[in-house]
Parts: sequence; C-alpha cells; structure tokens
Amino acid sequence: MIFEGPLRQAIHHLKYSGRSSLAEPLGRFLTECWIASPLPADLIVPVPLHEARLRERGYNQSTLLARQLARTSELPLAEEALKRVRATTPQVTLNAIEREANVRGAFEARADLVIGRRILLVDDVCTTGATLEACSRALKQGGATSVWGLTLARAP
Repeated sequence: MIFEGPLRQAIHHLKYSGRSSLAEPLGRFLTECWIASPLPADLIVPVPLHEARLRERGYNQSTLLARQLARTSELPLAEEALKRVRATTPQVTLNAIEREANVRGAFEARADLVIGRRILLVDDVCTTGATLEACSRALKQGGATSVWGLTLARAP
C-alpha cells in the first residue's frame, strides 16, 4: 500500500500520538498482506528503536506490528535479534543520501538468534529502503541466510 490517506494517518497516530491500540488492526492488515504474498522466512525480527527513542515513545511500533504478525502467522518472533547500537536522526527529515548515511552501522545482530535463519524484517514504512538495507546488512553479517522486508506501506 502507498503511504497516503487514511493509512498514513493511522501510521502517524500509531507512531507519534501514542495510539498503540492501532497496532492490532494495522498488524492484522500486515498479516493479510503477508498471507497474500508469503515470503520464505522462519523468523520475524522487528526494526529496533534506539533505547532513548523507545523510552521517549514508550513502545516500538515495529515490534507491536511484528507481534501481531507472529500471533497470526505462527512464525517465531525474535525481538532481541537486532539492536540499534547508536541513536540516529529521525529519517523523516532527511533525503535519500542522508538517510543511508544516518543508519549506516547503526544496527547489530545477535548471531546466536539469526545464524542460518531466513529473516522477515518488519517495519511500518519503507521510504527509501535505507533502514531496511542497514538492518539487512547487520542481519547478514550476523549469519542470516536471507532477509526479506515487510512493511505496512511504502512511500509514493
């Protein structure tokens, strides 16, 4: 789905207005997308927030979506498989080149959780793909055999 209209509003409420209750219906929608076009994965990993942003927001929207997907897909969820090891500037303010530089090296994977696994990486929105790419790089360095990205929406 394109990141516009009611979907954009719902994601913004989830992300910036403390409306964590939206994770359940949005997560069901994400699950329906995955069922319609399943990807070969055996482990769900959410894109992590830095601990400072997590404290500020109170929850990670990607983790909430991934939990819903795990409940309905019966794939295991590994919330600790990927860590954001340094704080980054919010991507929304950056262009494509700045986004890539901003997240380069910002993630580390736990090899004991990802080695030999096919990862389904879950995030809310894909704009340029920089975050998904940086996470994927870290997961592959940790030993994942493949990484697939699944997001609720993508930028127009």
